[in-house]
Amino acid sequence: MKKLELYNPFSAPVFHLETTASTMLDARELAARGSPHGTVIMADVQEAGRGRIPSRPWKAEKGSLLFTLLLRYPGMEAIPQALTLRTGLALALAIEDFVPAFKGMTRVKWPNDLMLGSKKVAGILTEGDGKNVYIGIGVNVAQGEFPPDIRDKAVSLGLAPEARFPLLEAFLRRFHGQLEGPDSGSDSWREQLDRRLYMKGSQVRFIDGPAASGRLVEGTLQGIGPGGELLIQTGDSAEAQGFITGELDVY
Repeated sequence: MKKLELYNPFSAPVFHLETTASTMLDARELAARGSPHGTVIMADVQEAGRGRIPSRPWKAEKGSLLFTLLLRYPGMEAIPQALTLRTGLALALAIEDFVPAFKGMTRVKWPNDLMLGSKKVAGILTEGDGKNVYIGIGVNVAQGEFPPDIRDKAVSLGLAPEARFPLLEAFLRRFHGQLEGPDSGSDSWREQLDRRLYMKGSQVRFIDGPAASGRLVEGTLQGIGPGGELLIQTGDSAEAQGFITGELDVY
């Protein structure tokens, strides 16, 4: 494990591995060793990268940005609301900072994907063990080809593999600022996210709860609630309903 000389506004180390099973597992080991709030572990290759749904592993070639950020809090009550969504917002802003040609093209798809146009360019997995939070992120930076099963759904930034290092710095700047910014009021994270919410104002299908629940909700995606819940206006409801778990689909 090598320590990189990258800028981290959390004043914590950024570690690098050529190959690992999962940066999520590495981050948990670093936490057990006492690594501070804001520590980052990134890898060139992950052999067992995971997605939010176990049957959908994260598939990425060498040259993608693969890392986990360790956050430490005094207790669960101190963990910021909607942390995964706020991570997606920071990543969207960082990509547009880094590649101005993508300005206005990034969208956050509830609850944990980042879209470039209509295709997925990054995924986020957030886990916790009480006081510690682990945010795993995979960004398709330089990937040229995708497996057949995701070829029509995924896209790459089309950058050189070396771009992943300054892109990580850009993300850390944006995410640190996101956590320090207002939770409500003018230009809060919720307002910023609302402007970038994938499929806002469009008809959507939503599977409430586990994928096999069979609870299908159809309606208009209205926005994000105060706690990060997805708001959907159905035809037989006077007010939008809030959902905290499930999966979004589109027509």
